[in-house]
Amino acid sequence: MSNTSKSLLVQGYEVVIGFETHAQLATQSKIFSRAPIAFGAEPNTQACAVDLALPGTLPVMNQGAVELAIRLGLALGSHIAEQSVFARKNYFYPDLPKGYQISQFEIPVVQGGEVSFFLGDEKKTVRLVRAHLEEDAGKSLHEDFIGQSGIDLNRAGTPLLEIVTEPDMRSSAEAVAYAKELHKIVTWIGICDGNMQEGSFRCDANVSVRPMGSDQLGTRCEIKNLNSFRFLERAIEFEVRRQIEVL
Repeated sequence: MSNTSKSLLVQGYEVVIGFETHAQLATQSKIFSRAPIAFGAEPNTQACAVDLALPGTLPVMNQGAVELAIRLGLALGSHIAEQSVFARKNYFYPDLPKGYQISQFEIPVVQGGEVSFFLGDEKKTVRLVRAHLEEDAGKSLHEDFIGQSGIDLNRAGTPLLEIVTEPDMRSSAEAVAYAKELHKIVTWIGICDGNMQEGSFRCDANVSVRPMGSDQLGTRCEIKNLNSFRFLERAIEFEVRRQIEVL
């Protein structure tokens, strides 16, 4: 980092960070089908007709996924919605057979709440917007194919709980401390195995900067699918430097 960037980062700009964390729920089957979700199986051996979105199939809710989501809401002091609604999130990727993801938006199962932790001797609290249930997509494979891609739908339909925060964090160190605390909570209450190498717990960091003292949020950049606390810290610091240099 140049001396100019250091000066701007410390003296001229405030860092603003919000999080979206995907925790894979510790169920035995998928969120809308009875297909298993064991990691590392041969491609396309754990995808049933529902996961493949074959004509005539209908999703059936996995009660265990709902119970695990509620468990997190109770642990974090959230409001648990008595009625919860699913929606279609439309986008067209080869690893999403239906052409849309079943997710929640207007009425998620878990609303509000907070995560508190210590950064050194200082207590910090990050407010949650919501935690909503959704299905995972499949996986595109590029390494084993020349000039084309393969699709593995084993992961399609895996139950996820997406935990969304307010933009309350102000440094990469604070963001890492929050992520570690949330990781500790979801594993301790038994809703997620927390295996970051296998993608069971992965973070999207929304990063922006603004002049010190400003109450207007800057233009954020989303850094997706971070599965290491060390890489999370390095990615945020890189993005902060990049945005300051652009401004």
